[in-house]
Amino acid sequence: MLDLNALGGAFDLLTSSFSPWLVVLPGLIIGLAAGAIPGVSGSMAMAVLLPLTAYMDFLSAMLFLTSIFTGAGFGCAIPAILINIPGTPAAVATAFDGYPMAQKGLHNEALGLGLGASVAGQLVGYVVLLLAVGPASYAVLKMGPLEMSAVAIWGLTLIGMLRGRHVGRGLLAGIVGVLIGTVGTNAAGYSRGTMGYTVLLDGFPVIPAMMGLFVSSQLFALIGRESYIVKDEAARVISVARIWSGFRESFRHPGILIKGSLIGCGVGIVPGVGSSISNLLSYAQTRRSDPNPESFGKGNPKGVMASESANSSSEGGSMATLLALGIPGGAGTAVMLSAFAMHNINGGPRFITDHRDIVYGIIIGNFWQAVLLAVVGIGFVYFAAAIVKLPVRYLVPTVMVLGAMGSYALTGSSVGPVTLFIFSILGWLLTRFDYSVPAMVVGLVLGFMLESELLRTYQISGGDPSYLLKRPAGTAMLALLVLTATAPLLKSGFRRYRAATQESPG
Repeated sequence: MLDLNALGGAFDLLTSSFSPWLVVLPGLIIGLAAGAIPGVSGSMAMAVLLPLTAYMDFLSAMLFLTSIFTGAGFGCAIPAILINIPGTPAAVATAFDGYPMAQKGLHNEALGLGLGASVAGQLVGYVVLLLAVGPASYAVLKMGPLEMSAVAIWGLTLIGMLRGRHVGRGLLAGIVGVLIGTVGTNAAGYSRGTMGYTVLLDGFPVIPAMMGLFVSSQLFALIGRESYIVKDEAARVISVARIWSGFRESFRHPGILIKGSLIGCGVGIVPGVGSSISNLLSYAQTRRSDPNPESFGKGNPKGVMASESANSSSEGGSMATLLALGIPGGAGTAVMLSAFAMHNINGGPRFITDHRDIVYGIIIGNFWQAVLLAVVGIGFVYFAAAIVKLPVRYLVPTVMVLGAMGSYALTGSSVGPVTLFIFSILGWLLTRFDYSVPAMVVGLVLGFMLESELLRTYQISGGDPSYLLKRPAGTAMLALLVLTATAPLLKSGFRRYRAATQESPG
């Protein structure tokens, strides 16, 4: 329940001084820029600028860091849409339909759709956080490895939808992606697939591998065949009016936005999962329930909205565990936890009890950040969309150099650039022989998580199937997974049955 006295205190904190708001605009711009550069993430920018927060009061420090977090949440969608390179796993599903839209000359509309869905997702996420910060965070403590396994399996069902024209090749690519994702040391302490290289004990760096797969699968294919990403010169126009049109169009599909936002909130509260999974789950559910699922992956605007609303609303969920339990849900909230320590504050139940006005102040500040993002984002994407006017012969080497630099910054060694190079070759081969690159990426992102959680489930249960009966929430999630996966087949069978009965005489 809302504490109205604390809510009033939060408004007093936010309006008594203008200093907390002075840091929001710079933070949003920094976050947008960091998210838009492949290999550079919002959490990286937050970590670099963390020392500056020591000279701010706690509320200003949190608003500065969360504004970077907010800006980067949408910023990673920009390269995903324009050049098919998701800067983080949170934008993987955005690229599935965002880039085909850009190739058709609908880059303005795609960016506007992504921005609108991102703003809507963040607004819903923070409203949910305001109303249920306590109960939502305590629900996390009830989730065990069985429930996490169900989430991972749910995400992997997307492989079946991204199989491409050849079912067997698509499924094989997904399986290979899962196997690559399990390279390294598992939860039981055994190392697999390292080939004797110690640098692989932690597995392949996911972001450099993902960038390599996407870069080569699309941009390399344009070399020698296309001069620009958008073939039609007249379609390369950058228009604020068309960006705004796409922004407004996103709000004409409230069902998709709300469903994606709620999925993002629910998954975002789980530490270590968040937007990297929620965007895939939301995309899968939207595609599965759409009357024309075959249009997804070919430039369907609903795919962009589903992904962006989910990955943005995940921020509210991850903030819930940080504020209520003092547990960071990911790299970004881990940096925020460091800011807590710098100001001698501990997150958790006591923090909410003793400083509820500050908690509400942070949440309300984040709410208005999302509103401001709508204005700043339109201006930012107007300049970012100029990529479509850059010839491919300049674009590809520029992206590869930026990707290599970002990969090095992520890993701190040559492992990142080498991984980028190896997976670029693999991505080119997959495209050359018509294997599904998106299916492999999904397997790569979810493979390690699935194996780890299944192994922990087995260790806790001792292999006893009756353990499922002791975890009703996990059993319900698995049952719901089976139901949603088989629902399209059941609907199709029912339609064929009705058609057959109507055609039969008598």
